[in-house]
Amino acid sequence: MAREFRFGFGLHAAQRLAAVQDWARRAEDMGYDVLHVPDHLGAPAPFPTLMAAAMATETLHFGTFVLNAGFYKPALLARDVTAVRDLSGGRLELGLGTGYVKAEFDAAEIPFPTAGQRVDHLRHVVEYLGEHAADVPIMIAGNGDRLLTIAAQRADIIGLTGGDPADDGGDPLAERIAFVRNAAPERFADLELNISVTAMPIDDSGVPDLSITRRYLTELSDEQLLRTPGVLSGSTNEIADEIRRYRETYGVTYIIVQQPHAEAFAKVIAELK
Repeated sequence: MAREFRFGFGLHAAQRLAAVQDWARRAEDMGYDVLHVPDHLGAPAPFPTLMAAAMATETLHFGTFVLNAGFYKPALLARDVTAVRDLSGGRLELGLGTGYVKAEFDAAEIPFPTAGQRVDHLRHVVEYLGEHAADVPIMIAGNGDRLLTIAAQRADIIGLTGGDPADDGGDPLAERIAFVRNAAPERFADLELNISVTAMPIDDSGVPDLSITRRYLTELSDEQLLRTPGVLSGSTNEIADEIRRYRETYGVTYIIVQQPHAEAFAKVIAELK
């Protein structure tokens, strides 16, 4: 039996209590399952923001997409995670990544480790949380072999990131999923696979708004961006069919969209639920 879809959206542009709680209520009403916040200096602190949203809702779950593991000592993070878990009635899921913006480490007065050291620290954090906050679902998001190996072996949810376009018959998303399967074949059936939608139409044109995608994949042309995972085109019905194809072809059932696309994607959710 196919796994049911789950839908989340990333809240970025809301700093005041009223705005956070209004977006949380709207997300719940629009059919979203999870509200996510990022973890960047200059953005609101993740855990207070999630608690503000939890206070205004009843069924909506909350997550981080994603915490910079390098900013946190495991014991202190576990304290915050278990507090939010308990105060929200068990509605927290925790997304983790290695952190990649050196300027943010510099601003936080934290030495910027090598990529390998950042992956090692993430593993340490995940192992600690597995002992001290075992009932909080863990998402690990990334694209590299070492990170996806840890995700396959330790996480509950795999966030499949990276923007390689499907060219010349290749399918980078399928290749990464196959890697995850091979890294932990005994766990694969229980893993929830996630992708983040970075572009979709926000009007009736069917043409995706690529403004967010261009920020992260500056080296790709618009033509290439249209062939990357998480870029959706077409009508509401066509996009719903594409989401169904993600499930049938890849086993991807957890879709996260960004705040500018939340209202447009709500129409897709209505087709799929």
